[in-house]
Amino acid sequence: MLEILKAVLFGIVEGITEWLPISSTGHMILLNEFVTLDVSEEFWEMFLVVIQLGAILAVVVLFWDKIFPFDLKKKPFIKKDIFELWFKILAACIPAAVIGLAFDDVFDELFYNPPCVAVALIVFGIAFIIIENRNKNISPRITSLGQLTYKTVLLIGVFQLLAAIFPGTSRSGATIVGALLIGVSRTVAAEFTFFLAIPVMLGASLLKLVKFGFSFTGTELTILFAGMVVAFLVSVAVIKFLMGYIKKHDFKVFGWYRIVLGVLVLLYFII
Repeated sequence: MLEILKAVLFGIVEGITEWLPISSTGHMILLNEFVTLDVSEEFWEMFLVVIQLGAILAVVVLFWDKIFPFDLKKKPFIKKDIFELWFKILAACIPAAVIGLAFDDVFDELFYNPPCVAVALIVFGIAFIIIENRNKNISPRITSLGQLTYKTVLLIGVFQLLAAIFPGTSRSGATIVGALLIGVSRTVAAEFTFFLAIPVMLGASLLKLVKFGFSFTGTELTILFAGMVVAFLVSVAVIKFLMGYIKKHDFKVFGWYRIVLGVLVLLYFII
């Protein structure tokens, strides 16, 4: 029961930090210092990634009408604009997929540590503040998903690659920073980031599950399921909050939060 309660806590943190641009990895590392699951190292590494499947389901449920490319009630059945959006989503995944698959273990060994995570938190926190200040009096060029070009989404994909290389960057944070930098509105940047998470997280989770071997004990399955369910429920609330928040506010508050958290991580683990 205690391990299940811990999994619930990890699910809460995952659901909050996966969608807010504040780095789920950074928070998970911090939480693991104080609340450690009594599981094998192999299961923990898998759990940290696969728990994200619950968060993905929240995106699918909330944005179903924007991402499901078929309408069985009308003719033609295929929604061409959504099909094109999916091609763009897959195109944006190319940089992280190619480099991430080739060097996943190398990146984990080199950069999956508290100092690197802290630096990434601080650097991208500063980036949020600088970019939002720069964009303060500039109208975005891209204000709808349909206006995204393949060139634009590939550039966003390159920023997502930074998150694959440097834990603590935040996948959502990196893609939103990249999108804002090239003239995408906050709402479109957030939505595209959510949609981009679907193939990315599915792929990452499948990779971790294959490495783990699909060999679970009853306790491990219960822990994983509990974390995923809680991550889903919390993600639904957080995504709704974020989409409402960015209609009236910018991302600078998340930038300042990242800087403070990064400094705290450095102080805790180094000093």
